[in-house]
Amino acid sequence: MNIQLSDHFTYPKLLRFVFPSITMMVFTSIYGAVDGFFVSNYVGKTPFAAINLIYPVLSIFGAMGLMAGTGGSAIVARTLGEGRPEQANRYFSMITEAVIVGGVLLMLLGLWLLTPLARLLGAQGKMQQDAVLYGSILLMALVPCVLQNLFESFLITAERPKLGLVTTAAAGITNMALDFLFIVVFRWGLAGAAAATALSQAVGGFIPLAYFLSGRNHLLRLHRARVDWRVLWDTCVNGSSEVLTNIAIPLMQILFNFFLLEMAGENGVAAYGAIMYINFLFMAVFFGYSIGCSPVISYHYGAGNVAELQGLFRKSIFLNVFTGLAMSLASLLFSRYIVGAFVGYDEALFDLTRRGLLFYASRYAITSLVVFSSGFFTALGNGVISSTISFLRAVVFQFSMMMILPRLLGTDGIWLAVVVGDLLSAVVAAGFLAANRRKYRYW
Repeated sequence: MNIQLSDHFTYPKLLRFVFPSITMMVFTSIYGAVDGFFVSNYVGKTPFAAINLIYPVLSIFGAMGLMAGTGGSAIVARTLGEGRPEQANRYFSMITEAVIVGGVLLMLLGLWLLTPLARLLGAQGKMQQDAVLYGSILLMALVPCVLQNLFESFLITAERPKLGLVTTAAAGITNMALDFLFIVVFRWGLAGAAAATALSQAVGGFIPLAYFLSGRNHLLRLHRARVDWRVLWDTCVNGSSEVLTNIAIPLMQILFNFFLLEMAGENGVAAYGAIMYINFLFMAVFFGYSIGCSPVISYHYGAGNVAELQGLFRKSIFLNVFTGLAMSLASLLFSRYIVGAFVGYDEALFDLTRRGLLFYASRYAITSLVVFSSGFFTALGNGVISSTISFLRAVVFQFSMMMILPRLLGTDGIWLAVVVGDLLSAVVAAGFLAANRRKYRYW
């Protein structure tokens, strides 16, 4: 029996509902991690560093789908909660059409700018060639990539999180199988890694598109819709925290790579890349939970169910903190094996990567509160607070710490900048939650 947005959510029911979304995000994060594993172990350290250098740029171009998905699904779910299903479907169709058009335009822009951007990031010689090759192939698949990011949220709003899980699992398995085939068997090198990811994104983007185009009995379905500029604007504003995060994080990655290239050379960039792959897997749980529970929060807020909204808030805080603590403990206990899977072939690189991971692992409980708070305000339709939390975390706090700590502590200061930035962000998020509890009545 499917769980509906209008249901009362106990702990077991809430976990069942968000579990597919968490798994979806984990599989999505596996794309880059699998590419990194195969490229690092079978192609070489320089191509691996090239991926890590250009991947933040590709993440910025793909952020539009996530912005439209999180911001738009909150609007659509709230409209469903208000008892206006036809209007909700019109909003959904319009947002999807806008994302497709935007994806094509961004693809063309990205292909035009890719070489100068790689050069601007400091890539030279073979590293620049590898970065442009990998980025060009992935940009050709930008439309299915942004559709996949869009539908990750809307499949939950459509009360079909299991379909989202199956689709993303199929995309993840496709990526892993093709990486092995293209890199290990066919020996296509970096081009094979990029092709495997591009084809897996086509699976993740086009299967949900086919679902929403078929049949008339779905809660959400696609049809031609007239443009409503106000709703598109509200979608962008409401999802701005997610797009700010997905732009700011890559920009911070670029800054990290700059400092690491200066302080530790190619090994520093490779170490950071491995830590990012590992970190993305853990962070995917928090983002998956936020995406999974946001439509439920939006629905009950739109329906005026105060008691249910308060219960969702309390349960979410507990689940996120508990999970964050468990992740930190697991990272500390198994860091040797986790890091060894990526860079076990080089002792100096292994030691540098493991030390950085231990810094990152100390902050997961704090980070979980920041991620949930930002997503929570997005679900309530307050994109301003949500984007403020994300902007302060990813730009102001981490950037300022990055300007200070590495100069005092060397390479350790780079890893510590993230920890201190998240701690300051958690204080701000707690302040916003306390200040707005009476307005939204979630506390």
